[in-house]
Amino acid sequence: MNTTWKFYTFEELSTALLYHILALRQLVFVVEQNCVYLDTDGEYDYCSLHCCGFDEHGHLIAYTRIIPAGIKYEEPAIGRVVVAQAARGKGIGYELMKQSIEKCNKEYPKYSIRISAQCYLEQFYTNLGFQSIGTSYLEDGIPHIEMLLP
Repeated sequence: MNTTWKFYTFEELSTALLYHILALRQLVFVVEQNCVYLDTDGEYDYCSLHCCGFDEHGHLIAYTRIIPAGIKYEEPAIGRVVVAQAARGKGIGYELMKQSIEKCNKEYPKYSIRISAQCYLEQFYTNLGFQSIGTSYLEDGIPHIEMLLP
């Protein structure tokens, strides 16, 4: 699948793109995962870089947000990692994370990268070089583990 990757500050997001981002996040995190929680946690969305992957028709199919170092953690954090259902199983998630990691390394070269990973995806993130730290915990009723990419 031919994917175009773009990064945006919150201010650079058009109303339509923000709508598509929030719709994708809600579809996966709230509806598919049956998890009732407040996805729009303003303080993080406002200061984050938003990584968007678009298919050949310009449709949003993948997304992450990069929270700057010193805001949520000492390190920059990659979160809200999501791939549209129709685009799964095609390596898009791996490419999404590679794009996000490269951007973190460019913007914050002296830092490790932190994620709060759903436990069932721990091996996926380990394959990208992340290392588990601590023990698993429940976040919004879903088992998670913190991981660092040195």
